[in-house]
Amino acid sequence: MSMAQILLCGGAIVTLSMGIRHGFGLWLQPITQQMGWTRESFSLAIAVQNISWGILGIFVGMLADRLGAFKVLIGGAVLYALGLVGMALSPTTLVFTLTAGVLIGAAQAGTTYAVIYGVLGRQIPLARRSWAMGVTAAAGSFGQFFMVPVEGALISWLNWSNALLVLALLALLIVLLAFGLREPGFGSGTALQREQTVAQALREAWSTPSFVLLTAGYFVCGFQVMFIGVHMPSYLKDFGMAPQVASYSLALVGLFNIFGTYLAGNLGQKLPKRYLLSGIYSLRSLVTVLFLLAPLSPWSVYIFSAAMGFLWLSTVPLTNATIAQLFGVQHLSMLGGFVFFSHQIGSFLGVWLGGYLYDLSGSYDMVWYLSIALGIFAALVNLPVREAAVVRSNAAPAQTA
Repeated sequence: MSMAQILLCGGAIVTLSMGIRHGFGLWLQPITQQMGWTRESFSLAIAVQNISWGILGIFVGMLADRLGAFKVLIGGAVLYALGLVGMALSPTTLVFTLTAGVLIGAAQAGTTYAVIYGVLGRQIPLARRSWAMGVTAAAGSFGQFFMVPVEGALISWLNWSNALLVLALLALLIVLLAFGLREPGFGSGTALQREQTVAQALREAWSTPSFVLLTAGYFVCGFQVMFIGVHMPSYLKDFGMAPQVASYSLALVGLFNIFGTYLAGNLGQKLPKRYLLSGIYSLRSLVTVLFLLAPLSPWSVYIFSAAMGFLWLSTVPLTNATIAQLFGVQHLSMLGGFVFFSHQIGSFLGVWLGGYLYDLSGSYDMVWYLSIALGIFAALVNLPVREAAVVRSNAAPAQTA
C-alpha cells in the first residue's frame, strides 16, 4: 500500500464524512421552522451526535486497532447513510435525536480521524507522520469548503428532506474508498502481536500528565468549532444577513483550514507541538474578541471566517501526532478516541449551550464570551505538555513502534 494511495483514499473519506457533517448548521432553521421545533431541540440532537461520536469512538478505535480500518469504515458508511435517511424522515424530535444524533454520531466515529489516523500511524514513518496527518486534516477542511455550498444549494433546489437523501447516497461512496485502505496483516481478522494489552496502554496513558493535558485542551477545540459551525448561520440571520453569507462564511472556514491544517502538520515536524497548540488556541480567542468588537457586516464575517478557518482543525494533526509520539502507534486509534471523546464533550456543550442560552436570553453573547475564556484556558494547559516518548522498562521506546 503506497503513501499516495493511503493519502488519497483516507483524504477522500475524511472529505466526505467531515464535509457532510460541517453543513448541518444549514438545516437548523428550515427544519425547526417547518417542524415547529425549538432551536434547542435541534441543537440537542446535534449535541447528542457529538457525544455519541465521542463515546463510540473509543470502542470503534479499539476495533480499528484490532481488525484494521477497512471493516470499520464500511460499517460507518452504512450507518451514515441510514442516519441521514432517518434525519430526513423523522416525525418527532425523539426520532430526530436518535437518527441525527446517535446513528450519525456512530457513523462519524467509524469514518473520520481516529480510524484514518490509525492507518497513517501504522503505515507512514515517524519522519512523515505529522505531515501526513496534516494533509488528511486538510482534506477534511476541503470537504467543508466544497460540501457546505453544495448542501446549501441542495436545500434550495430540493428542500431540506430531499437534500438529506442525496447526502445519504454520497455517504455510501466511503464503502468504495475503504478498499484502498485494506492493510496487510489484518486480513485474518485476528489481532496483531502487541507489546501492551489495552488495559496496560490505558493505564500508561492516563498516568501520563501530558496525555491528560492534551485531553483537556481538546475539549475546548470541540466547544469552539461546533458552536460556530452549528450556530453561526442562525447568528448571522438574526442580524439580517442574507443566507448566502452564512454559506460563504462556512465555506471560507473550510478553504482557509486547508492551508492551516497543512501548515500545522508541516510545522509539527519542526517545532514543539505544544507551543503550536498553545498559539492556535490563543489566536482563536483573539480573533473572536476582534470579531465581536468590529461592526457586523458581510466583510467582517468573511474576515473572521478566514482567520478562524486557518485555526479550525489545525489542532487535529498536532494533537494526534503528539499522542503517537508519546505512546507509539499500536493503540493509536483507541487513545486518539479517548482524547477525541473529550473533544466531543466540548462539542456537545458548545452546540447545546448555544441553543439553550439563546432560547433563555435571546442572544448568543454568553456563549461567545465562554468560548473566549476557554481558548485562554486551552492555551495555558498545552504549554506544559512533554513530547518525549514514554520509555517502558520491558519494551522499546514508543516512537519506534
